[in-house]
Amino acid sequence: MPRAVHEQAEAGERRRTALVATALVAVIAVTGLLIAKWLPYGQRIATLSGTRSWTSASLLGGARPGLATGWRFLLAYGQAVWVALVAAVLIGAAVEALLPRKLLLRGPARGPVSGALFALPGMMCTCCTAPVVSAMRRRGAGLGATVSYWLGNPVLNPAVLAFLALIGPWQWTLTRIVAGAALVLGAGTLADRLPWTAPARMPAPAVAGGGRARRFARALARFAVILVPEYALVVFVVGAFGPWLFPLDAGRPDTAAVALLIALVLGVLVVVPTGGEIPVVLGLAAAGFPPLVLGALLITLPALSLPSMLMVGRALGWRTTALAAACVVPGGVAGGVLLAALTPG
Repeated sequence: MPRAVHEQAEAGERRRTALVATALVAVIAVTGLLIAKWLPYGQRIATLSGTRSWTSASLLGGARPGLATGWRFLLAYGQAVWVALVAAVLIGAAVEALLPRKLLLRGPARGPVSGALFALPGMMCTCCTAPVVSAMRRRGAGLGATVSYWLGNPVLNPAVLAFLALIGPWQWTLTRIVAGAALVLGAGTLADRLPWTAPARMPAPAVAGGGRARRFARALARFAVILVPEYALVVFVVGAFGPWLFPLDAGRPDTAAVALLIALVLGVLVVVPTGGEIPVVLGLAAAGFPPLVLGALLITLPALSLPSMLMVGRALGWRTTALAAACVVPGGVAGGVLLAALTPG
């Protein structure tokens, strides 16, 4: 066989292999999200359309700090997110091992805007995005796109926006969209443009050797052995000290200044499942907390948490992770100011 014909046949085989691998990633992603997110959230939206009432209780507060509190919080939180976490681990492993790097860089990894758009169908909480964030960086995705994907999943979650529109005043939804989009795109842009955010050593792109099935198994094992136990441990610690980390109590309104400080700083540290900020904000609104505090919590509670920052710190670099956390604070201020401006009286 002439060399040119042989090379052409090899190129065709590589294209077919890449096409099959891409289709497999799509099947894993769609199946996982359908089971973990799209169907349950669709049912929740249908229920809320009829009841216009949020019945799930908040996981934050209401207990004394301690090991028993941490264990109960871990069990409750795990029950709320385990299906989504399994889906995220499978999707992350598929992105790392199967998705062609050129396709990733030409699509969701082109920049902050594409990263934010790629996040919309995911609808994951900030911790469940960690496996995909890690996979994107190991495949060479840029910081800006990855940061926007990480923050965009919880902050711009279309299902949560629908929840807010159905059970809260329209000002809550608009605040979440405007302040949330500014946070997601602003943090991603800064991560791209500030030279000091770049990690000292870029994560090496996944190698081509070993076969795709073996690479998928290795990625899956790494997430299961390292990321998930790390996640559980930090969630347990945050749950154990949650009443100290987030002392706002719907039955005991603090001064606006103290409450805002808690919303801005400690709201970044505590962890909530998808939509977990809604019962918190509803309870505090009923207790008379001002819109400045409520608007801040609409951004800071879902955007980041201490567990999620520890989970993605190695992939993004600790300076980029710190930048994202620093951006959430002014994002919360923007949310609070905007909601206060939109709320009559």
